Amino acid sequence: MSSKHNRFDNINHYSGEFSGAFADLGTFLPLALGLIALNQFSPRGIFMGFGLFALFTAFFYRRPIPVQPMKVITALVIAQGLSPGMLQASGIMMGAILLLLAYSGAIKWMARQLSPAISIGIQLSIGIQLMWMGGNMMSQTWLVGLSAFALLFASKYLPLRYLAMPFVIISGIIWQLNSGTEPSFDLSNYTPWQWSWPSLNEWSSAAGLLVLPQLAMTLTNAVIATSAMAKDKFPQDPQDNFAPERFAKSSGWANLLLAPFGATAMCHGAGGLAVQHHFGARTWLAPTIFGSTCLLLAAFWGQGIASCLSLIPLAVLGSLLAIAGTQLAWSKRFIDGKPFCIFVILSTAAICLLINTAAGLIAGFALELGRRQWHLYSDLKH
Repeated sequence: MSSKHNRFDNINHYSGEFSGAFADLGTFLPLALGLIALNQFSPRGIFMGFGLFALFTAFFYRRPIPVQPMKVITALVIAQGLSPGMLQASGIMMGAILLLLAYSGAIKWMARQLSPAISIGIQLSIGIQLMWMGGNMMSQTWLVGLSAFALLFASKYLPLRYLAMPFVIISGIIWQLNSGTEPSFDLSNYTPWQWSWPSLNEWSSAAGLLVLPQLAMTLTNAVIATSAMAKDKFPQDPQDNFAPERFAKSSGWANLLLAPFGATAMCHGAGGLAVQHHFGARTWLAPTIFGSTCLLLAAFWGQGIASCLSLIPLAVLGSLLAIAGTQLAWSKRFIDGKPFCIFVILSTAAICLLINTAAGLIAGFALELGRRQWHLYSDLKH
């Protein structure tokens, strides 16, 4: 009986690592494939960058820390049809800024000022945005999207719950093959990999158009919030392993070294960590599987691989993105938090959604500062 139980545990462990390795595809694939399909960027450069970054992350953290495209930069490049040089320049500049903040100690100071309530508020706002984006992606074929979402959401009650995500993706591909509808992505046209360097004009344009809007989200979600979530998910590990400056350094070096070779701007992400952990990723094995897969795609990219990836329905990717949003948005503080703590969380999230992440961060700081001043005044009064 014990041998059978151990075998079941092993199946659950390895299926969880495999499932968790690809649990963040809802964020990763639409943006990565969008650059290839809509902007004709080189798939070899993009997948090579993610592969090397993921393998380094597996070695550096020994945990399933996700690697993602920087959402603001990538979305703006896709939406406005910007050049590969601007994407390159933005990645190099983001890398340099993150390293400067990490080695100067500024990231550590910022993290100390960020209370758990502010961090949870930022996570809530990003979670809601991911759910909204996922819903929009699912809206093309609601039945497929909602069915996938329902199965993924209910998977935690299933015996082999970590197999639900691969099952949903494979089922989506089978549906796409038999539906008679056009694939969500046309990956037949792309630029072969070649060495390039941004022009002077691309550097200046990228700084204002791409880097500044991305910076606040990267510092909060990809560095500070990811640090807080990793410490919560893996309390048995040394807490210094997940210090905010380590996340800034790993993202900074990855962008600085890989962007010149065609990689897109990359970072970590609290949403990715939440969904990977939810689907069973617990060790270095998950990012190793993901990174190795990306390197294989880069090495053997051709029409066959392009056709296979284009068969994953957008609605299925949307369901993964919506699940990531629900995992990120929820916190036990909504149940056991004090009234003012919940007020800070909701206020921070609301300002993030109504204005932007930087404004929400400032609002959260102001509320927490006001609370501390009030307590100080009350203590002096008595």
